[in-house]
Amino acid sequence: MAYEQKPGDFALFKNDKEGNEKRPDYTGNGLALDGSRIKVSAWIKQGAKGKFMSCRFQVMTRDKPQGKPQGKFDDLEEDIPF
Repeated sequence: MAYEQKPGDFALFKNDKEGNEKRPDYTGNGLALDGSRIKVSAWIKQGAKGKFMSCRFQVMTRDKPQGKPQGKFDDLEEDIPF
């Protein structure tokens, strides 16, 4: 049986930083409380009381532009007299 995430759950996995120390130490995916998909990033940091994880999540959007991107001048073609 496959693992099924429930709202509020996420899983983190060790991230290959590829030599860039600004990249997160752990990354993963999950579900926000409203059921929307999220991307989770975590960094291990050193504080006054010891090590801790600083985390961030981003809502993943499914809406990707489809078709030709609209430019600023697309509507001008009709005004050209030739």
